[in-house]
Amino acid sequence: MLVTAFLTLACLGLALWPSTGRLVLGKTGETPEFSRFTWLSMMFGAGIGVGMLTYSTAEPIFHFTTNPETIQGLAQSQDADNVRNAYKWALLHYGLTPWACYGIVGMALGYLSYAKDMPLTIRSGLQPIFGRRLSGWLGHLVDIAAILATLIGLGVTIGYGVSQFAAGLFNISGMSFLMNDSGQPTLNAQLFGLILIVSASCISASSGIQRGIKWLSNINMSLSIFLVGFFILFGSTVFAVTTFGYAIWDYLLALPSMSVTVWNDTSTEVGKALQDWQGAWNIFYWAWWIAFAPFVGLFLARVSRGRSVREYVLGAIIVPSMVCLTWLAFVGATAIDLELQGITQGAIVKADISSQLFTTINLMLPPDLAVALSVIVVVLLLTFLITSADSGILIINTLASGGNQHQKGKRHIVVWGAIFTLLIGALLTAGGLGALRSAMIIGALPFSAVMALMAISLVKVMRQDIQSSVQS
Repeated sequence: MLVTAFLTLACLGLALWPSTGRLVLGKTGETPEFSRFTWLSMMFGAGIGVGMLTYSTAEPIFHFTTNPETIQGLAQSQDADNVRNAYKWALLHYGLTPWACYGIVGMALGYLSYAKDMPLTIRSGLQPIFGRRLSGWLGHLVDIAAILATLIGLGVTIGYGVSQFAAGLFNISGMSFLMNDSGQPTLNAQLFGLILIVSASCISASSGIQRGIKWLSNINMSLSIFLVGFFILFGSTVFAVTTFGYAIWDYLLALPSMSVTVWNDTSTEVGKALQDWQGAWNIFYWAWWIAFAPFVGLFLARVSRGRSVREYVLGAIIVPSMVCLTWLAFVGATAIDLELQGITQGAIVKADISSQLFTTINLMLPPDLAVALSVIVVVLLLTFLITSADSGILIINTLASGGNQHQKGKRHIVVWGAIFTLLIGALLTAGGLGALRSAMIIGALPFSAVMALMAISLVKVMRQDIQSSVQS
């Protein structure tokens, strides 16, 4: 909790401070490689696109039922007055904090790699602190920790994604082998989706960032805009707009408290319930973002060369946070409004997490139109998953080759794709998504210390550069 709060302060502080905000992730006068639309598309698609499709409905609906206020008896579960509490906590998990986890890694690597001519690899982010010692075993350990965290973080994302992919196919086709009697995707359906997605991602990764990843990112951003626009026009628009405004206000006011509060009093029933809730949500999410940070951060650095620190923070933290809020407000609020009006009779709340978005679509639209929109959601989910997986494979390849950005050996891409498939398949077979969650929390722990040191390292080197500039 404290590490993620520190990273958020570091990112926002470096952007707001005039002298550091003007610094460029590259040489003086260097221009960006990608247009703003493509740049934002690639960052959002690699960073959180899959999570938005899964949790845009599930997150507000869950907190609408249970959150720290309802546990403490300060609000009533599934009551209209509890909507603002639900969004306050949902935004904590999808607002500034997760993007700051990604952002600090990308900023450190982008600045040290492009302005200081260091290799684009995780160990470079610690060079201002440890110096030449990183050229040996210490640097190898840092990069290995980053590769393991990336494998596990991506594994969780793809694991949740293939579950929703199977639920979407079932909603479209009705094929019974895709879902079990409990309304959850079957293991065979998940493994089928996994093999399909990783195979497509290997093909995309082989074509490089300028082709497959760039095209897919533009496609999924365009489909995302269409999907959100559809909910704006045909969902609970007035309720969602009101929720949107309140959510920003409540979130910003409560952010300092939510960021540092740790519930660990198990001597009472309420204390234990609060600790259990925080472990299942806050701690799980921070582990997820930290495990994802080496991959996304390095990818953000790779596509952000030539951007100023202020522009980078605006594009990598502020804009994605607003996009997430838009998704949560217009998609999630439609589901909550249907529940409040009694139209759903609890169908969305009771649905499996992978099916809640499709249940919402089925209840708000006629059958034929619901199937058509479900097809668009499945295609969007597929592009998000492929973009995340192929970006991850390229980044792991870069880390494993010592920061060589031009290393694209197709054999290595296939090998990493096979490792992804075996790892995720084994965890899904052994314990489903619960096994993926447990593995991720373990994998994220060592890298959280690396990220805190990267933030300190970045502040140190930027301070030195500013002092040298003033003296000269």
